[in-house]
Amino acid sequence: MDFGALQRKPLHVKQVLQTVCVLESVILRSFGPGGGQVLFTRDTAEAMLSRSGIRILTALRLENPLARMVLECVWKHSTVTGDGSKTFILLLASLLRMIHTTACKEPNMSHTYNSREAAEAATARHLADELLAFAFKELDDVINMGVVPYGYRVSWEDFTAKPPSPALTNNHVQKLLASFYHTRVGYTHCSFTSNLTCELLTNWKIKNYLSTSSLQFVNENFSALHTLLSGYPITCSRLIEGQVIHRDFATPCPQTHRLPVKAVVLTGYLQSQLLGAGHALELGCGEQEMEENSTKKKSIVQFTAWSERSLECIIANLHRLGVSVLLSGVKQSAAALALATQADICVVECVSEDELSLFTQLAGTIPVSDCSMIEPRHVATLSFCRPVLLGANRYVHVAFHDSEKMAMVKPCSLVICGPGEGQTDQYACAFRDAIHMLLTSMQPIGTTAIRASKITLQPFKGVASSTPTFQEYISEPGCVLPAGGTFEILLHHALLQHGNRLSASDSTNMGIPTVSRLLAKALFSVPQMIYSHSPRHFLQIQTRILSFVQNHSHSFPSPVYNQEHKIGCNDHSLEDNKQTRRVHCCKKADISSKVFMLDFGLESVSCKYQLLLAVLQCVTGLLRVDMVLHSHTALRKQTD
Repeated sequence: MDFGALQRKPLHVKQVLQTVCVLESVILRSFGPGGGQVLFTRDTAEAMLSRSGIRILTALRLENPLARMVLECVWKHSTVTGDGSKTFILLLASLLRMIHTTACKEPNMSHTYNSREAAEAATARHLADELLAFAFKELDDVINMGVVPYGYRVSWEDFTAKPPSPALTNNHVQKLLASFYHTRVGYTHCSFTSNLTCELLTNWKIKNYLSTSSLQFVNENFSALHTLLSGYPITCSRLIEGQVIHRDFATPCPQTHRLPVKAVVLTGYLQSQLLGAGHALELGCGEQEMEENSTKKKSIVQFTAWSERSLECIIANLHRLGVSVLLSGVKQSAAALALATQADICVVECVSEDELSLFTQLAGTIPVSDCSMIEPRHVATLSFCRPVLLGANRYVHVAFHDSEKMAMVKPCSLVICGPGEGQTDQYACAFRDAIHMLLTSMQPIGTTAIRASKITLQPFKGVASSTPTFQEYISEPGCVLPAGGTFEILLHHALLQHGNRLSASDSTNMGIPTVSRLLAKALFSVPQMIYSHSPRHFLQIQTRILSFVQNHSHSFPSPVYNQEHKIGCNDHSLEDNKQTRRVHCCKKADISSKVFMLDFGLESVSCKYQLLLAVLQCVTGLLRVDMVLHSHTALRKQTD
């Protein structure tokens, strides 16, 4: 690489802040309950309307390398949790402002730097590292003790409450989903999409299994569980029984009077192939090559005759087993399709791997690659297999026969409608991200182990005189809070209290109190943005929440210690000697509902916790960049 062709440009904290502020100005247009949709136009004159933060960010043509770093961080976070992309940018900008202000006021001058900017950069980098260390060590405990007790617990029964309407109007999951969909599909359709999601999860509820098992199954198979249908309003979205395979029949449909229907999943070819895909048979034109060509032609004729006889045997075997539907992952030959048609066997070609995988799981069958080895265990029993017309496309619609496995779930497919292709795709992403958000919501917060005392080994017996004690703060899964800044206000208060306690107990260590207050101030900017249209309303909400916390802190019992004393000097004894604090959500939802605003729905505490960790990691990564190198030529990758 010619480093002379590169422009070396030192990076300052202010430049990082300016880059993030540009992204913030774009996101603010759609943030909060009063946020609107952003209109994008492509070079093809195609227009796109969206309120999704990640979709808005990815639609931007970002050339700045720092902006692309931020986008990558947001994308990774959104892929896991499905939510929080706009809050990510706002909180990131607020943290960088706080860090920049602190670094400018008190630059680290204990070392020798070439300039004040270098000193500020070092201080900013140190603050970012301290913030990230605090988040990994103590943030989960602060949230569990200062936020979780004021939340509600979402249980699996809330997901599958019946009837779905109108009983779900007071359901916590319904409010959690409504708050999520409000920022994706708008206020008008958020209730409809929430009910449809709850109905989907109810049908896919796996009996006698954990709630996360059903959510994980829907998440892993979502690509095969939904069908996009453009040209219709979203209110036409619905669930249909069984599975929709997004291919049409390659041969005539099976006879409907032949019930039940027997099917086989095939991943290979019915007729053996002489040449694989991409291969060619070369024939020479010389005298010696002519003799070789004659031999090759004879071999081809013999192979063709053998493959045709083999194909007839395979079709006869399928007919003997009563198979009338063949789901193939590859395209079959014309001869195979012709023989299948004569045997009244319907073939569906080029079915995707995801759809074949879902089919085999639901049918309880095994896919076969060698068609000559088809046995009864490879045969699935279906209630029906027929064409279904969805919009302008015809697909294959199958339903599964009643069995012990089907008694555990009610298989169904989700048809997602939208006025246009782009809007329909956005709705599909909203449904998928809602599943991600629910999965993250069902995760407990906190497995942090904090060493309470140091190990001092005796010189002779090797037994610790002061046994190390660990404290684990673990919250119940599914904790939610009223949306609209409640989490940020509660955590802001808890962080300030945490910093004050540390300052009072240890006046020599000012690192953690400093970062605790810095994070608290940054968090406070989120509810301020939400209520930017009405600062008076924001002050009323803040006063009401803090008054409730101060007056009802005694209403929540202190977590109980579960401690086992086992003294030893190895690592295993440290695991046995721990103090576990189980933190429960508020059991009196009616008390807190009178104080907290529920107009905005609910939001997950676990998602918020993951958001904070992702933002702090992004801050640390941005501030570790010392220089940006601008190249006018494409960089070439080195090859071994």
